Order: sequence, then structure tokens, then C-alpha cells
Amino acid sequence: MKELNIFFFGFGQVAKEFTKKLLSEKYKLNISITTRQASCDIEFLGQKVSNLEFNNEKIDKNIPKKLNNSDHVLISIPPKDKIDLVLKYFSKELLSQNIKWITYLSATSVYGDHKGEWVDEKSETLPKSKNGIERLAAENAWLKMYEEHKIPLQIFRLSGIYSNKNNVLERIKSGNGNIIRKKNQYFSRIHVEDIANLLFISLHKFKKGEVYNVSDDKPASSEDVMQYGAKILNLPEPKEIKLDQIESEMLKSFYNDSKKVSNKKAKEFFKYKFKFPTYVEGLNHINKKIT
Repeated sequence: MKELNIFFFGFGQVAKEFTKKLLSEKYKLNISITTRQASCDIEFLGQKVSNLEFNNEKIDKNIPKKLNNSDHVLISIPPKDKIDLVLKYFSKELLSQNIKWITYLSATSVYGDHKGEWVDEKSETLPKSKNGIERLAAENAWLKMYEEHKIPLQIFRLSGIYSNKNNVLERIKSGNGNIIRKKNQYFSRIHVEDIANLLFISLHKFKKGEVYNVSDDKPASSEDVMQYGAKILNLPEPKEIKLDQIESEMLKSFYNDSKKVSNKKAKEFFKYKFKFPTYVEGLNHINKKIT
């Protein structure tokens, strides 16, 4: 049985789905995670998990020891004020010879607005949103760490994540789905299972210092996705609202960017065929789960 000593900075939907994938592949896992909650042992999918408090005010003193005993590290916590908190507090521990694999989960918001054109990993990064600016600053800090110390780092730039629990079908059914029409507006998205599958492949196929877009094959407008979701649910099309009617400033800034994110580099390097190559397959799969 293969064994991993894995440390998760943050234990959100991607980390949980990756853990689920590892268990399905019969890995024996020694899992440590950080959350904002008080330190304690918890259980996840029948596995004992060591939960260590890390909230920038209270930092469990056992984190360095756990990191030194880990061989794989996944970072999904966001930066704060353009500073990556993992690098701020644990750069020394990340130089441990035990660590063979470090993956930093970034976001395609680092590209900013490209007027609906395609972007790839060589495209100019022009973020204007707070999220994009902070993610790019964190990426640069991680890449500097790699350049200086050659740590085993890869960066995954994730598009909008959806899953069996978090998706447009649920928003439509709850009445919280709205259509916002904006000409030449394209977004890319990715099902959380495809992220987990790529992370799993990268355990065995890994190249230090690389950045990969993790997006599906078909960028589309939110209008197209909402309309398709309503269609397969046999529900009326969600109501249309104007851009200035969006209450969330974060969501509003999301509509300032339009781009089609290319996944060519990741597909070619990892030799991966997406389980959900477009939102059509993804939403149909989810719909079967809930009906």
C-alpha cells in the first residue's frame, strides 16, 4: 500500500476531494490540516486527521514539526494583504528534504481582463480585482522561493470551481440564480473532481517550477450556463438583472474580466482527458445525482 504524509494548508472543497481521490486509490494517509478552528483531532471519511489552528493570530506550535514530517504539501489558503501566510511563517520548514511535492492553488483571476480572448500560461497578467492582484503577488512570492531554493513547487491556476454541492443548478432551484447579459463575456470553469484527478496524476508526473491553468475545454458566458441549467431542470429561465444590481462587490468585479482560459499545457503534460470537459457533461452528471 502506498503511503503519503500529507499536509493541507486549508481544508476546503479541493483538499477534501483530493483526499477522497487518494483514498479511492488505496493510499494510506497521514493527514495534517490547518483551519481557523481550535486544534483537535477530527475524522474525515473514516480517517483520523490532525487539525492545527492557523488564523494569523493563533498558530499551533506543532505545525513546524508536522511539516517537517510531511512529504506532500497542498496550499489552498488565500493571501492576506498581498502576503502569502504560509511563506510568511513557514518558509524554513518548506526547505525540508522530506518534502517531495508542493502545490500552490492560485486562480485564473491573475490574468485580469483580456476582452474575451484566449489566455495561456505565457499571457500577460493584468489583474485589477483584489483577488487577482493578491493571488499574483502570492504566486510571485512562491516562484521567487522556487528560484532561490529549487523547492519542488508547481502552481495550479484554477478557474471557477463547481461541484456536486456548489453549482448553478442549486442556485437556480433556490431562486438565487440570475442571468446577467454582457456582450463578449466569457468565463472558464472546472469541476472539482477534475482538479483532484490532476493533482493525483501530478504525484507521479511532476516538473518543478511550472504553472498550469486548470480549466475545462469550453469557456462560456454565465448566461449560457444558467440557461442550460434551467433547461435540464425543466424550470423557467432565471430572471435577468443588470450588472449594477449585483450587491456583492466581489461578484461585480468578477464581471469586469472576460477571457477564455486555455488548458492545453496541463492536458498535454499530464496526458489527461477531462471527466467533465464542458459544463454540459458536468451539469448533466450533477442533475443525475440530485434527481
